[in-house]
Amino acid sequence: MPDDQETRRRTPVPVWLAIVFALICGAGVAVQSRINGELGQQLGDGFVAATISFGSGLLILFVALAIAPSGRRGLGRVASALRARSLPWWYVLGGSAGAFLVLSQGLTAAVLGVALFTVAIVAGQTVSGLVLDRIGLGPGGRRALTPSRVTGAVLALIAVTWAVSAQLTHSVPLWMLVLPLLAGLGMGWQQAVNGQVRVVASSALSATFINFVVGTTVLVIATVVHSSIVGWPSSLPTEWWLYLGGAIGCVFIAGSSLLVRITGVLILGLATVAGQLLTALALDLVLPSSAHPIAWTTVAGTLLALVAVAVASIRWRQPSAVR
Repeated sequence: MPDDQETRRRTPVPVWLAIVFALICGAGVAVQSRINGELGQQLGDGFVAATISFGSGLLILFVALAIAPSGRRGLGRVASALRARSLPWWYVLGGSAGAFLVLSQGLTAAVLGVALFTVAIVAGQTVSGLVLDRIGLGPGGRRALTPSRVTGAVLALIAVTWAVSAQLTHSVPLWMLVLPLLAGLGMGWQQAVNGQVRVVASSALSATFINFVVGTTVLVIATVVHSSIVGWPSSLPTEWWLYLGGAIGCVFIAGSSLLVRITGVLILGLATVAGQLLTALALDLVLPSSAHPIAWTTVAGTLLALVAVAVASIRWRQPSAVR
């Protein structure tokens, strides 16, 4: 695996610009969460809402592949790499982590509340970012545990906890935190392996398509089992914007698979979280909710999240290889 300094020499896009794009990806995740949350509420079924979101994204990608020969060639490269075993088969299963994240939202977010759910997700994502960067699972190679990276990760955890502290008002079963914590760990792994698939395919479209095929398959199976027990929704909402979650997910997954090689898993995760907090704060300002008024801790925690990204991005003098 290449190390951090070698990756920077080969990358034409500066890290600061990649971080800006990661912030934008995080903004998309925040908007997608609002849309999918509303869709799930109107349907009364989070499983069906998640399947609609993933499935609509997959349909968009089918159309994109039909008009983009480079994407189809990328799928051929991935298939050849799998047959030659130069690409481990489990690298193409990143979409299962995305499916697990969506399912964990439906199973625990209503009980935990958005605050605790977010803290658990970020905790898992931050830990996985540090570990995966250190072992070099992502396409950017191994990245050392420098003081700035560890400090940035700790600041990010403090920032998110601080930002949502006004909502931490009720007790919940602690065991329910395990699902979003695992989902956060899975997010880092998903970004790392999707990045590896993109490198093999030489196409973000191909990597994103594979991600959505796997994620949709997992969700369809889970939804069929769930709905066979509790029943299916009686009707679908008519508001067109409720079906935009899949399109936003396509952009986020494709962007992450491109950016992770430049930023590494940790900084990509931190920047995405910061983008989510900024956008969620903006949405609360534009569309305020009486149930969750904006607190000063939310603003302060969001600003601290930006500081965490900046601190984690500081380059320390390192040997040419990570030992």
